[in-house]
Amino acid sequence: MTSFTPIPAVDIRGGRCVRLVQGDFARETRYADDPVEMAKHWQAEGARRLHVVDLDGAREGARRNAAVIGRLLAAVEIPVQVGGGIRSVDDARVLLEEGADRVVVGTAAAEHPEALAEWVAAIGAEQLIIGVDARHGRVATNGWLNVTDVEVTDFCRRLSAAGIRRVIYTDVARDGLLSGPDIQGTVEIARILSVIGSGGVATVAHLNSLAQAGAEGAIVGTALYERRITLQQALSALC
Repeated sequence: MTSFTPIPAVDIRGGRCVRLVQGDFARETRYADDPVEMAKHWQAEGARRLHVVDLDGAREGARRNAAVIGRLLAAVEIPVQVGGGIRSVDDARVLLEEGADRVVVGTAAAEHPEALAEWVAAIGAEQLIIGVDARHGRVATNGWLNVTDVEVTDFCRRLSAAGIRRVIYTDVARDGLLSGPDIQGTVEIARILSVIGSGGVATVAHLNSLAQAGAEGAIVGTALYERRITLQQALSALC
């Protein structure tokens, strides 16, 4: 028995459920017109948690799919973590009041690390996840469009010092390609913080590798939508 949790992704752009390749908005595949129905599908398949992202919000810096995400939160009973366009403590509070179990903050944390302690004090460390998105070992922001000079492990040490407990680590170069996750990067982060792996997962073996690397879970998107693996296969192998 392990606590490792595969987490289906529901990425929303223009009110629809889509997947991007390497965060590229020009390389989009649409999988469902109604993200709410997709969320209900994953719940029925046995998902223990969902990862929901407002892609428009992540790129534009403000919540753009708030209405559909609100409907989604009301429609499912399992915990849902929500990210994309959350730039203030007030944004986070609204989502938590609407029923989100956790909020995922990326750009705001990278651009204003001095405010992290305020975020922790305001909403609690257990309800706050920092999205650590990386290209070539450097932190990426604004829907992965901008790459900073900040090295990932240095950033994670700063997060830990500010009271952050959990991060989602995404190697952007692998996302949507089904080429396997960044195991070494995950190992390094797991020495500092609780980490959920993301990007490149295509097989149950990839999930097992992340679990062995010390991750507490993994975001699974394209592999599920393209039926490379089923959620039941992932859960039966790891639960």
